[in-house]
Amino acid sequence: MTTDYKTIRLKRGKEESLERFHPWVFSGAIEVLPEDIEEGDTVKVISSTGMLLGVGHYQIGSIAVRMLSSTDETIDANFYTTRLNNAWGLRTALGLTERPENAFRLVHGEGDFLPGLVVDVYGDTAVMQAHSPGMHFARNIIADALTTFASGRIKNVYYKSETTLPYKASLDPQNQYIKGGFTTDIAVENGLKFRVDWLRGQKTGFFVDQRDNRSLLEHYSHGRKVLNMFCYTGGFSVYAMRGAAEKVISVDSSEKAIRLTEANIDLNFPGDKRHSAVAEDAFKYLSGISKGDFDLIVLDPPAFAKHRSAIRNALRGYQRLNAKALEKIAPGGILFTFSCSQAISREQFRLAVFSSCAQTGRKVRILHQLTQPADHPVNIYHPEGEYLKGLILYVE
Repeated sequence: MTTDYKTIRLKRGKEESLERFHPWVFSGAIEVLPEDIEEGDTVKVISSTGMLLGVGHYQIGSIAVRMLSSTDETIDANFYTTRLNNAWGLRTALGLTERPENAFRLVHGEGDFLPGLVVDVYGDTAVMQAHSPGMHFARNIIADALTTFASGRIKNVYYKSETTLPYKASLDPQNQYIKGGFTTDIAVENGLKFRVDWLRGQKTGFFVDQRDNRSLLEHYSHGRKVLNMFCYTGGFSVYAMRGAAEKVISVDSSEKAIRLTEANIDLNFPGDKRHSAVAEDAFKYLSGISKGDFDLIVLDPPAFAKHRSAIRNALRGYQRLNAKALEKIAPGGILFTFSCSQAISREQFRLAVFSSCAQTGRKVRILHQLTQPADHPVNIYHPEGEYLKGLILYVE
């Protein structure tokens, strides 16, 4: 089969990363760009000698092509259906599709060989985000595919890409249901209920990537006084409550997040007086507590560095935040600390936390080194996909 897609020719020697199956073509690697090319076009990519390297979606920016296939493959409804079926098969193998109300990630971009696409499932609703113009233009085909496989398990598809598409593309995407409509905003994770605001909330409405780490926190919560910083929807707080924590305080600078947290606590533990929530800046709150007030602290801030240019300031931020928590945590306390910044490497984050420990002079041991769960797989040819880093520390 030979597709008739427009052709991009690379500079000499720039084909090496694609020959190693890395899914990105950077703009600086391109020698010849068709004059009539438009954002979101499906294109062929060839080497300087004319050898076919695969097909992908073109966009303006540093990442110029996100590769969809390393062969001359037609990118049509059958292509998306096959990739989505493969993604569903992996989640079935993980035991995530067995219960119809479960919350999980179905498509994790490059990790599922669909770069530029994220799909989270909440019960019978799929929330789809496009991170590239090509996936934006394919949204209706993808929505059709989502509602036809797995015996029609997915009935509603909500498209939520107003904040994820490149602003230079001038696509003006509208957040809306492509298939079906609103049924319920309650999803279940490990037997706990959560209200998920996929209409107005961050990301797809809930951070399913912390599922395994929340379960681990539940294990450590028994009898402890827990402080959950940057709580958002209160995921860690709900697990701490089920883990028989003595008390749980949830803190977020957003009043809306506090309301979401309180709703989720009430959904699972109505009338339970162990929990309270505070709308306040994280550093201000940590500065105001006394040493020993808490013996389990969770630091799960939003990404401090979304681009490489922000790495230095981000590392300072992680160091300052962790030092403040380490100063205040009780002896024998446990600190869960995370970075979700893709631009920050595991080694850089660990060094920032190490510097925080050295600054406080406390004896600290690493109990666990954490990452994202298996439904957020990392394409072995795309190590950049490993974005979530975490450490569980025991502080003497």
